[in-house]
Amino acid sequence: MSLKCYVVDDELHSVEMLIEYIEQTEGLELYGYSTNPLVALNEVTSADPPDITFLDIEMPELSGMEFAPLVSLYTKIVITTAFQEFAFEAFEKEAFDFLLKPISYPRFRRCIQRIQRTVALAAPVQEKKRNFFFVKTETRGKMIKVAIKDILYVEGAQNYIKIYVGNEVIMPYLTINEIEQYLPLDQFARIHQSFIVNTERIKAVEQTRITLENNTHLNLGRYYKEPFLDKMNALLLKSRRKF
Repeated sequence: MSLKCYVVDDELHSVEMLIEYIEQTEGLELYGYSTNPLVALNEVTSADPPDITFLDIEMPELSGMEFAPLVSLYTKIVITTAFQEFAFEAFEKEAFDFLLKPISYPRFRRCIQRIQRTVALAAPVQEKKRNFFFVKTETRGKMIKVAIKDILYVEGAQNYIKIYVGNEVIMPYLTINEIEQYLPLDQFARIHQSFIVNTERIKAVEQTRITLENNTHLNLGRYYKEPFLDKMNALLLKSRRKF
């Protein structure tokens, strides 16, 4: 993923130098630039803000120190200035880094590497979707693999459950509440105190019951009917034409 960069500096030669650095650095793309901080303010706080904003301090109409707190919630700020004495104040304004002009490319690159590491660490880890699980059987020490996509429905009994997989019925000693927590919410729905169904294996839906691919009919429970039908209605293709 490329990081979008914006440059705010009233000196055009400084803007051009940073654009050159951005364009020659892998993982960066130029989002935009402006020598007018008021124009830049609107662009940086847009609905699709840049990931990084390189911000000069001494600018007419709106200084970098005034600009920074207005955009710090939208973008990572990197202060660019020829004045070392602004360093402490820059970090007080929540700047991510402070680049002293003239900015060398190695120093620019170190700044970018730090930002890239920070972004990578903050990114949520995508949990691999589980597509099977094992259950214990009556045979001691034996486990049976159950492919989630092959489950038609699950039926709860008193001390065990029945997992209907094709023409096979697997009966582990689990409760229906325990098995429900292992089934993906986007694929399964509780329709009754005793039934969980694979919504991808439903053939037809009526107001009081459903029909599965194997023509099994299951009734909708009183407390589960409304949320289940809402879920099914969300998948319903509707015409915009008025009849």
